[in-house]
Amino acid sequence: MSDARDEEVAALRRELAAARSEIRLLRRRLNMADAVAPPRALIDELREAAPRKTDAPADVAVKLGRRIGLWRSPVVIGFALAVLTAFALDAAVAVYQRNVLREARQARLLLENTAMRSLFVEMRGIVPDADGRSYRMTVAMQNTNPSVTLYVMLNAVSVYVQVGTAWLQVPSRPGEGVSWGVVKLTDAHAYDVVFAPEVANWAELIPGYMHVRIQADMLVSERAEPGDDVVERRTPYYVYLKPHGANDDEIRRRNRMSGPPPVFIPMPPH
Repeated sequence: MSDARDEEVAALRRELAAARSEIRLLRRRLNMADAVAPPRALIDELREAAPRKTDAPADVAVKLGRRIGLWRSPVVIGFALAVLTAFALDAAVAVYQRNVLREARQARLLLENTAMRSLFVEMRGIVPDADGRSYRMTVAMQNTNPSVTLYVMLNAVSVYVQVGTAWLQVPSRPGEGVSWGVVKLTDAHAYDVVFAPEVANWAELIPGYMHVRIQADMLVSERAEPGDDVVERRTPYYVYLKPHGANDDEIRRRNRMSGPPPVFIPMPPH
């Protein structure tokens, strides 16, 4: 065991001597280098030996130049201008359409206001017709604004009688000399409608009277040949109508009337 330790110790001593010898050799070389070249020269040599930045390869520069040159191409510039022009035109069309729609809405609102305020429509009266089963109704129109000429399309007037909870339409027609069509209304105009309410089991909301609804639909414009500038005017009337052959004394007694029972009793729209 002691022999092995002695060999290890001898080996360590040899390694230590070799290391000291290398240290002495390095010192001598360092002294020789200081004598041959000053420290400043050594720094310059180290800088020369340091890695330098290299220029980009020629093919890379060419590729970059081609990419930049692509945006200078007349084709690309023309395409970009076409796209921008298309967007500008689309925006201009959208603005124009909005303006047109706004003006159309304003014009329609003005026409609707004229049809409701400047056109006055009323039912003047209902009288029994000579045939003993029909009635003749007179409808009058008045243009309350003479500075505006109205063109009114008269449609067929519809007449309904209440039966139970439903409305039953009865035959109606224009009076003699009256035809449905356009009327130029500058002042006043009246026309007759003849209808025959021959209905069984009609509703008796007022004792002895039929409950009647009259629907007069008109189209109104400020031009003789309108386009979109036309509005609908719906004018309903509600009346209680005394049937043909009714017993006036019975109606007067049931309703506690003091005078002769009228042919019709007007009611507000309901």
